[in-house]
Amino acid sequence: MKETETRFTTEALVIKEMNVGESDRLVTLFTREGKLLRAFAAGAKNVRSKKGAATALLTYGSFTVLHKKDTFRIYEAAPMRVFYGAGSDIERLALAQYFCELAAVFAETDSENGEFFRLILNSLHFLTAEMRYPPLVKAITELRTAVLTGYTPDLVACAGCGKFEDDVMFFESAGGALYCGNCKPSAKTAPISRTMLSAMRHIVYAEFSKLYAFDIPNEAARALSDLTGAYITLQTDHRFATLDFYNSIKE
Repeated sequence: MKETETRFTTEALVIKEMNVGESDRLVTLFTREGKLLRAFAAGAKNVRSKKGAATALLTYGSFTVLHKKDTFRIYEAAPMRVFYGAGSDIERLALAQYFCELAAVFAETDSENGEFFRLILNSLHFLTAEMRYPPLVKAITELRTAVLTGYTPDLVACAGCGKFEDDVMFFESAGGALYCGNCKPSAKTAPISRTMLSAMRHIVYAEFSKLYAFDIPNEAARALSDLTGAYITLQTDHRFATLDFYNSIKE
């Protein structure tokens, strides 16, 4: 029986691009539905191609895709938002690429996660358009990513005695648990201030519409960013190349 070709249109963010030959491009799209899609864009590198701008990394656009068997080909593409505002700032650009890697690692090809897509797109907006402090946007993105992908930490109270908070609490990245000073285990833990704990609870438990509606001092944001980066790396046992690059240049 002859395999039929179907056509559909979706909005998506380009999170990976790879040149194929002299004029073609293979891209990974993170769709509005929260799924990953690898598609071939013939002639995208040609100067006159309408697909060129739309299939570049960190571009959000509308894509009409032809699907036959296991192959996806981009028939038409139009850019809607280009997150190149990060290009003038290497720290912001490095983080934008890291957010793309988070999407590539955690999103799936056959399972929808629309809120994860909203998280990545909104974080790129606050990073490049709103110009929010990069470490804070990073911490929000990492910790909420953990929540949306099954790695939610328990920040309700001390795992040992149930104490809600203290001037300094301790977070154990390996178990994703919170402890007070009296209950702190011998395993490696990181001290967190009241400010950091309040921010972490907001990121984990707040409604999405209020996720970015807070601010903390830069020093606390940097400490929180270090903590969330270590947490998501340890929990997933994945070495993020873009995170390593960001850490090498952030100072």
